[in-house]
Amino acid sequence: MGVKPTVNEIDSEGFLGNIRQIESPNKDARPKGVDIDLLIIHSISLPPGDYAGGDIEAFFCNKLDVKKDPFYESIKDLRVSAHFLIRRDGEVIQFVSTELRAWHAGKSEFFGKNRCNDFSIGIELEGSDEDSFANLQYASLSSLVKTLQGRYPGITSERIVGHSDVSPGRKTDPGPRFDWSRLKNQLKK
Repeated sequence: MGVKPTVNEIDSEGFLGNIRQIESPNKDARPKGVDIDLLIIHSISLPPGDYAGGDIEAFFCNKLDVKKDPFYESIKDLRVSAHFLIRRDGEVIQFVSTELRAWHAGKSEFFGKNRCNDFSIGIELEGSDEDSFANLQYASLSSLVKTLQGRYPGITSERIVGHSDVSPGRKTDPGPRFDWSRLKNQLKK
C-alpha cells in the first residue's frame, strides 16, 4: 500500500490527496493522445446567490431535489460536473479524476480547438457574477493551480481562463468580480 499523497500532490489516478472526494457520474474518458493543457475557472451557486448547503454537490451527482427551489426546474435535466469545487470557506472538493473528462465547459473553443472538456481541467468556485470571491477561495485556488501545473506543465499562466473565454456569449463566469490579477500574482509566489 502506497503513501497517501499530501494536498500538494496528485496521485497516479488523478486524485488530490487529503481533500474530500465525491464521485460524480458525469464524466468519461478523455480522447487518446490528448494532453491536458488548459484550466477553466467557473463559478456556481445553487440556488443562484445562495452559498449554504450541499446543492452544488447534489447537482454534480445528479441528486438535486428539484422541488427545493423553482430555479432547479430549469436545470433538472443537465448532467454536469467539474474536477474541483472550491467552497466559500476555501474547502476543495474533487468530483472527477484529473485523468478523466469532466463535463464542465459544454460547447466551447480555445484558440481554434473545440470541445475544451477533452483537454482541460475545470474548477468551480462557489460564487456568482454579483459577488466578490472570498480570500480563502483565492488561497485554495492558487495552491490547487500550482499543484495542477506541477502535474500538467502544459497549463501555463496563459492557459488559465474563465468559462466566459471559451464559451463567449453563452457563459459569463467566473464573472467581473473575479480578480484575475490577484490570482496571477499569487501564482508567482
